[in-house]
Amino acid sequence: MVSAAISSSAIRQSPATFSYGAHTARIPTMGRYRPPRKRGSRYITPEGEQTLRDELHQLWKVERPEVTNAVHEAAKNGDRSENGDYIYGKRRLREIDSRVRFLNKRLDEVEVVQRAPDDREKIFFGAWVTLEDEAGEEQHWRIVGPDEFDLKSGKLSMDSPMARALLGKRLDDEIAVNTPSGEQRYHVTEISYTPPTQQ
Repeated sequence: MVSAAISSSAIRQSPATFSYGAHTARIPTMGRYRPPRKRGSRYITPEGEQTLRDELHQLWKVERPEVTNAVHEAAKNGDRSENGDYIYGKRRLREIDSRVRFLNKRLDEVEVVQRAPDDREKIFFGAWVTLEDEAGEEQHWRIVGPDEFDLKSGKLSMDSPMARALLGKRLDDEIAVNTPSGEQRYHVTEISYTPPTQQ
């Protein structure tokens, strides 16, 4: 199995640690924090919806109270305009609140796709797809919603150029995708709606 030669970057920040009295406060990182962005397609898998709900709970019930407490303690350390810990903490709170607002709105908008399509010989949302490029190397993808894509895990957003080219295709169909290195052609060699671990 050859992984796809596509990469992505995630926004991550290092935690801030500071002392006040005999105590040390740590502002936690938000591993999946993403700035607000244009909303994509509404479809999402049940697993993707649960991931968003888990993130919302972690941010609102766990991380925000911790950061709020850390900011409160940092505020005791003097002039807030020159207090790096206080300024950093307030910025983190804004990031958390922005992501929480996005998640609440997004969870109200998304449509969870619970079942496979009737025609399982064509590629639709939720399909696991195996492609073969012109060099004979395979790529394995699952078509998912824009809120849950993860290229390293083989999850391809349905809004991406490759996914749009794949939707509606059948076994042995060919697609062409424009990439920075030029046009790439792929053949569809497998379509499944059953997780690979259950096949």
